[in-house]
Amino acid sequence: MSQEEHGTAPRRYYLETWGCQMNELDSQRMAGQLMQQGILPTRDPEEADVILLNSCSVREKAEQKVYSRLGEFRVLKQERQQLLIGLCGCVAQQEGERALKRAPYLDFVLGPARVAELREVIAERRAGHRVVATGFPDERSYELDTISRDGEYKGMVTIIEGCNKKCTFCIVPFTRGPERSRPLGEILREVRHLVEFGFVEIELLGQTVNHWRNPTGPEDFADLLEQVASTPGVARLRFVTSYPRDFSPRMVAMFARHPNIANYLHLPVQAGSDATLRRMGRGYTVAEYHSLVRQLRAARPELALSTDMIVGFPGETEEDFRATLDLVDEVQFASIFAFCYSERPGTAAPRLDGKVPGATAQRRLQELLALQQRIQHELNQSLVGTEQEVLVTGWSPASDRLQGRTSCHRIVHFEAAPGLAAGSLTRVRIHSALHHSLLGSPLGGASASTRPPSPGLAVLR
Repeated sequence: MSQEEHGTAPRRYYLETWGCQMNELDSQRMAGQLMQQGILPTRDPEEADVILLNSCSVREKAEQKVYSRLGEFRVLKQERQQLLIGLCGCVAQQEGERALKRAPYLDFVLGPARVAELREVIAERRAGHRVVATGFPDERSYELDTISRDGEYKGMVTIIEGCNKKCTFCIVPFTRGPERSRPLGEILREVRHLVEFGFVEIELLGQTVNHWRNPTGPEDFADLLEQVASTPGVARLRFVTSYPRDFSPRMVAMFARHPNIANYLHLPVQAGSDATLRRMGRGYTVAEYHSLVRQLRAARPELALSTDMIVGFPGETEEDFRATLDLVDEVQFASIFAFCYSERPGTAAPRLDGKVPGATAQRRLQELLALQQRIQHELNQSLVGTEQEVLVTGWSPASDRLQGRTSCHRIVHFEAAPGLAAGSLTRVRIHSALHHSLLGSPLGGASASTRPPSPGLAVLR
C-alpha cells in the first residue's frame, strides 16, 4: 500500500541544481520547506516521492537540457503515479505553461521569485491541480529558519534580486525580473543568524550585488559592506556578482578598511573592445574598467580578480578579439569563465548584424583559454613559498588530502591534520602550484569548525 493510501506525506525528495549561487540558495530554501513537512533528502531519484529540477537558462540549449533530464524521470512517474515532479528556476520562469504542455507528466512549474510558495504549490497539486507559479510578486517571504543550509562553512545571503540592466545578450531580466533590494535590517538579521549557526564565511548574492540600495533608508552597498564586515564572527566576506559601472569610491575603500573582505572579486567585463561593449549595452569602456581595476588594487594590492568573457559576439572582428586578449594579458585575471556567444530568447543581440561563424568563435575561445591558462599558472606559481589562510571545504576528490580555499579563492590541497575539518580555518604553506590549484602543508590546527553536511542537494555544473 502506498504512502498516499495511508494518508501520510511523502518521505523523500530528490533535488538537482544547475547554475549560479542564487540557484543554490533557492534550492536550500526549497529543501528547508520540504524538510519542515517531514520530507527527507535522498541522492537516488528512484527513492523520491518529490523530484525537483532547479534550472538555469543563461547558456545555450538550457531548455533542451532541462527537457532531456525531465524525460529521464518519466519512467519513474509511470511506475509511481503519486510521484510529484516539479520544474523550478529560470527555465521554469521562461517556459511557464509551455512546460506543462511539453511534458504532460510534469506536475508543477515554479519560478525563482516564487520558491517560498513551494509548500502551497505542492498542496494545490495534491488537491488535483497542475500548477504554474511564475512572475514576480511584490511581497516575498524569506523564512530564515526554513532554509536547509548546504555545506559546513559558507552561508549565502540574497541581498538583491533581479536586474534592471539592458545587456543585449542577457536573459536574467526576463527570468529573475526587475531589481528588488532587501531591507538592511533583514539582511543583517540573516547574517547574525548564520554566524550564530556556525558559518564563518558569508557570501552576499545578487545579479547586480553592488547596486543594492536599502529600500527603507539611505544606505548603499558600501554601508552594507561596512556593517556586515563589522559583524562579530564574520571571518570572511565575499559578494557576487558585481557590475563594473556600479562601483563607487566608497565601495572600493571597503577593501582597504576591512581585511575580512576576501582578497577576491568577480568582476565581469565580457569583452575587451569598446565597440563590442557598446553592442553588448554594458555602459562602460575598456578604459573605465582598467581604471576601476587600478582603484581596487590600490585599496587591496593582493586582490585576485576573476571575470566573464563572451567571444564571437555579433559584430566582433578579429581586431575586437585581439583587444580582448590584450585586456586579459594586462589585467592578469586569476580565473576567467569564457564562452562562445549563444542566442537567448527575448534578448536584443540576435537582431544585431555580423554573426560570427561557429568555427571562428570556437578558435577564438581556445586561444583565449590558452592565454588564461598560462597567466593562471604563473599567478599560482607566484604563491609558492607563501603562507595562506585556508578555509577547509572537505576532502579532495580521489585523494586522501583535505582541500580548501584561500582568501583569494584558490583551491589548495594539503595533508590532513588533527582538528581540521570542513569549516576550519588554518594556515597552509604553499609548496607547489598546478594550473588550477595549489599544494601545501598545514602549519597549525583549526581555529573554527561547524556542523556536518546535509546529503540533500546535488549541485550540478
